[in-house]
Amino acid sequence: MKPFGILLALPIALAAQQPGADTMRAGRFDAGKMWTFEYPPDRYFSETYGFTADSGWFARARLAALRLPGCSAAFVSPNGLVVTNHHCARDGISAVTKPGETLLDSGFVAHALADERRLPDFFVDQLLAVQDITNDILPVVDRASSDTARARVRREAGAAVQARLKARYTSPGDSIWVQVVALYNGGRYSAYVFRRFLDVRLVAAPELQMGFFGGDPDNFTYPRYALDFSVLRIYGTDGKPYRTSNWYTWGKDGVNAGDAVFVIGNPGSTSRLKAMAQLEYERGVSVPAQVGFLSTRLSALRAYYGAHRVTGDSLDMRNWMFGLSNSLKSSEGRLGALLDPGIMARRRDAERQLADSLAARRDLKERYGTLLERMADVQRRKTTFAAPYRAFAFFANSFAGSALVRRAINAARIAAASADSAAVFSRRAAAVGNLPRELEQRFLALDLGDIVRAYGPAHPLAQAALAGRASPEAAAAALLDSSALADSAKADLTLSAGLPTDDPALQLATALLPAMQAFERDFGALATEERELASNLGRARFAVYGRSVPPDGTFSPRIADGVVQGYAYNGTIAPPFTTFYGMYDRFRSAGPGSDWDLPYRWRTPPPGLDLGTPLDFVSTADTYGGNSGSPVVTKDLRLVGLNFDRNIDALVRDYIYLPARGRNVMVDVRAIQAALANVYGARRIVTELTTGQLGESDSRD
Repeated sequence: MKPFGILLALPIALAAQQPGADTMRAGRFDAGKMWTFEYPPDRYFSETYGFTADSGWFARARLAALRLPGCSAAFVSPNGLVVTNHHCARDGISAVTKPGETLLDSGFVAHALADERRLPDFFVDQLLAVQDITNDILPVVDRASSDTARARVRREAGAAVQARLKARYTSPGDSIWVQVVALYNGGRYSAYVFRRFLDVRLVAAPELQMGFFGGDPDNFTYPRYALDFSVLRIYGTDGKPYRTSNWYTWGKDGVNAGDAVFVIGNPGSTSRLKAMAQLEYERGVSVPAQVGFLSTRLSALRAYYGAHRVTGDSLDMRNWMFGLSNSLKSSEGRLGALLDPGIMARRRDAERQLADSLAARRDLKERYGTLLERMADVQRRKTTFAAPYRAFAFFANSFAGSALVRRAINAARIAAASADSAAVFSRRAAAVGNLPRELEQRFLALDLGDIVRAYGPAHPLAQAALAGRASPEAAAAALLDSSALADSAKADLTLSAGLPTDDPALQLATALLPAMQAFERDFGALATEERELASNLGRARFAVYGRSVPPDGTFSPRIADGVVQGYAYNGTIAPPFTTFYGMYDRFRSAGPGSDWDLPYRWRTPPPGLDLGTPLDFVSTADTYGGNSGSPVVTKDLRLVGLNFDRNIDALVRDYIYLPARGRNVMVDVRAIQAALANVYGARRIVTELTTGQLGESDSRD
């Protein structure tokens, strides 16, 4: 694991040395370029990039783009052919693997249309229409008399819009889904109408080692050499390839340095429009707690896996560790931004400009003039919950926490619950599986240690966690030795016979539960108040800036512009493109068995593969988590790449967009085409990509 200090010390130190950081000014695009389709930046695109970005252009860009669960994708032929990242289809690839096959390790190509395999429980959404529904939501919200009532009428108004639009757009054979999205933290509202495709089939995918070349060490870095793509196909309800009139032309000639590109996808939640008081709370309490939780649990997993690789592989622990490491790097990047004086100075100046604009207009001052002060007061009150937040915000965590804690907390909730709720908690307790004893003990000791560190060893809750032992480690070992809830089978039998009031784990959970519930109740009330204030701040911001400032990311469709461009790093220059030459250099330098290993058919360059073919490239486009698989297109809507990552300098993007060094990382379509043609023998797919013609099967020589 890269220590936090190593990851962040350099950028923080450089920022601290910036002259006049307190006098720095916000930039025009500090809030980013995650433009929405309902507020398209038509004039800005046209003037900046020298083409006509009219409503027709935005419609074509939108209709060819697709959304997968957690990812993005694109139509690339009139026959329902779709491209996305390999990691976006990884679960589906595993699901269609037959006995005796190893598709993740060996890759897959359907050489005939009949060989394409349907992915179970998989869907793809296409955005048919988007409407600004602010006037359907906010007037009824304004008439409500309390935060609770406002939340209720907001949900009811949104449901009414969903029902109306679903009825309007549904036609025979279509599956229509309508999503209501709060933009500007609830200052505006939009409804997105999606056509949902349920028959999605796997067409081609490289080996996992190619799609994830460089592994966790290369995650959030550049230069990169990953062939992160997969090919899918959508089928209609008639069982035939879906015919569409909206697809991106395959840009077989790629792009050059300095070219404009546009990334269409679904970026996740960002925090660029939050108030400074919210950022200061996150800097002091919530983000350090997240970093601490993730780093300690990742260390526990790595220690266990290092000693028990066979068991770890049976638990898919490498993917488990990657998920935690990915979240940790992201959280460290967020904390680095919050600790950067230059970034915070720019954010402070942006807030000052907003406050000055509100004060300059009497109507806005009367309505919104006290919002920033009220938000600061909420953050001060949230800070009084710092100890329970550190103790309980991640307690009983299902992703990286003690199984015993989860069982015991659910068992303790049974006693105070209604009959219906008790049944729910009983099912939750029964659903908790076992972890290996050594790993369980590590997680349990960390969970107990969080309570001791949050409250101090003399506090009654810390004393309950330690139960008279000298350390969390000793307390964890004693609990696992003595509690009937430590094993899932014994726990089921024990709970079915009634709550074992003398069980030490249940006694601990019973002692902790009142404090947990009080934290959940009181902190939740503050969160509700904060959301209402944030919504009004969003309304104030839109009243001042309109659509010139895009909203934060919301996992909803966006389009971001940028330029293909390298950047300075490590005392040298990161080139805008990498090639297969670089991939082989990494393999030769690191060797077999490393994260830069190659599958056997790749270890010797395949005949016909031009090693100078661009493999990955970077641009200044504003992307975030959720943009994986996003199509990267040119002004004439040619597909030239698929977004799959950001570099380390772009991890500050939760709070600010800084294009000087932050880059999004993409796989080049020229590498995809070269691999399909020269390595995987997928000629029918290449023909369809380049001509749009559907072929039944590859010809056999």
